[in-house]
Amino acid sequence: MSTTDTATVAPLSTQDAEALVEAARAAAEAAGATVAITVLDAGGHLLAFRRDDRAVLIAGETSTRKAFTALQLNAPTADLVEYVQPGGPFHTLPTALDRPLLFIAGGVPVRRDGRLIGAIGVGGGAPEQDHEFATAAVAALG
Repeated sequence: MSTTDTATVAPLSTQDAEALVEAARAAAEAAGATVAITVLDAGGHLLAFRRDDRAVLIAGETSTRKAFTALQLNAPTADLVEYVQPGGPFHTLPTALDRPLLFIAGGVPVRRDGRLIGAIGVGGGAPEQDHEFATAAVAALG
């Protein structure tokens, strides 16, 4: 008879989401970037959103799509960019779903005890910066 791991992992809370937003915002501010930040729970529902006053308007949409992509594929979007290039295994994936995915760095899954509990997306800076800000936020959450 096999045993199943039934340990409960706390879901991403509103307090967690606000801490992620604040950590990403602080990292972006320190770098002089104006960004939008989206945090989704494990079901893809919006928990927190913030767009700097001076961030480009599209940053809100890109941060949300980056978070959604990281959540759906359980991987940082920075790690997926090469897969959607012509000839790549996910080449048609960005247009295959009703809700478009976005394969630009800046989306990062959030895990607790190894389990996926949500995702954060950052948009508005250079893709490498957005990835750095999102990664810093996840690291700060612990």
